[in-house]
Amino acid sequence: MKYVKEMVIIFGITLAGEVLNQLIPLPVPAGVYGLFLLLGLLCSGIVSLPDVEHVGGLLLDLMPLMFIPAAVGIIEQVEELQSVLIPVLFITVATTFIVMAVTGKVTELVLKREKGRKE
Repeated sequence: MKYVKEMVIIFGITLAGEVLNQLIPLPVPAGVYGLFLLLGLLCSGIVSLPDVEHVGGLLLDLMPLMFIPAAVGIIEQVEELQSVLIPVLFITVATTFIVMAVTGKVTELVLKREKGRKE
């Protein structure tokens, strides 16, 4: 029953994100609204982490399976993509390194801040 409750909470927040997407005329995906709603609810304490932790972890574990159809679609269209393959590979590699560098710097700043707060 615990898993059903967790799933209802997560899917309810997802539904609220879909509703917000229809009501607010911004080019923001519904999933982003849902993520911000969940973040707000977790930060405010309305929803606690144990209320969504197990099903959230399960969904994260299953996430790689969701990329299989997209990968198959790309493989099926490889002839059309050959003309832009080099630029796409360059952009993919470059942005991967940029994201890794920014993530590392932000993590360093957070750790320094936490260390300073403890001292």
